[in-house]
Amino acid sequence: MNRTLSLVLAGAFAISGSACSKQKAGDSTAAQAEALRKLTVDEVSTRLAANDGKTFVFDNNSRESWVKEHVPGAKWVDDEHVTADVLPADKAATLIFYCHDET
Repeated sequence: MNRTLSLVLAGAFAISGSACSKQKAGDSTAAQAEALRKLTVDEVSTRLAANDGKTFVFDNNSRESWVKEHVPGAKWVDDEHVTADVLPADKAATLIFYCHDET
């Protein structure tokens, strides 16, 4: 895995919603906060290597950034227009959303 990709993965989250939304920290409920969990680069790599059909990766960067480089197998999603049809039917699946934040 190259260094750029590793840096992107460092910000990966296993969540049931978009990690890159513009929500304020105080807007989430306790239940939503419990569902969020940061993953290390190694944890993401291990899950991807398992290729078990239970882990799905979504790139929340700009479409141009996704075209240029993304985690292998990552599907691009527009954080402003995510709909249920882009998510897997399996409600027990692990969803990993990642993006970079230059602020």
